[in-house]
Amino acid sequence: MADLAMVAWTAVMPVKRLGAAKSRLRGAVPPARHADLALAMVRDTVSAVLAASSVAGLLVVTDDPEAAAAVAALGARVVPDRPAAGLNDALRYGADEVAGLGGHRVVLAGDLPALRPGQLDAALHAARPGRAFVADAAGTGTVLLAVAPGEPLDPRFGIGSAAAHEASGARPLAGDWPGLRHDVDTPADLATVLRLGAGEHTCALLRDLGLQVACVSAA
Repeated sequence: MADLAMVAWTAVMPVKRLGAAKSRLRGAVPPARHADLALAMVRDTVSAVLAASSVAGLLVVTDDPEAAAAVAALGARVVPDRPAAGLNDALRYGADEVAGLGGHRVVLAGDLPALRPGQLDAALHAARPGRAFVADAAGTGTVLLAVAPGEPLDPRFGIGSAAAHEASGARPLAGDWPGLRHDVDTPADLATVLRLGAGEHTCALLRDLGLQVACVSAA
């Protein structure tokens, strides 16, 4: 693990306004708790990222005041989404302008409630050198994009982002990191991460709704 920690990464995570987040996930919990579920997943993702030994700090780009307060309480730095021009511009702003081109930067999805810190450490170790990405479990989307000092992030998130990132010169990473590869866009995705083991915040919310779910620690 000491070798994995040799490079200190700055992580960047975008968070939408909670009321507009995860539209395809609606129906997984009662409507009044949808924003709570979105926030719980963000909190679990933030907790796992900050527990990774290779991560020196986490920058969250968001205009949502509740999300900003929650992630700041966990130890993340928060900046507003000044471009306000969509996901890729928010990521580029956070990684290239706020964090700066001088260090190793990694951007991640904010809906990885089964992420384990060790999986992130292993992925970041594999990402060096250059620019690399981790595709989602379906193989079409992207959950992580990492870039070396001096290189612009050049994010291509959206439909078909895995192919777009590879076409742009980013190297695909082939590790078996289930908690990293399984983001949550639909109720079926949520069921999958619950089988993997949800983080404490997602787990606590679902238990509050009367569901029996597995929990994992941040270790």
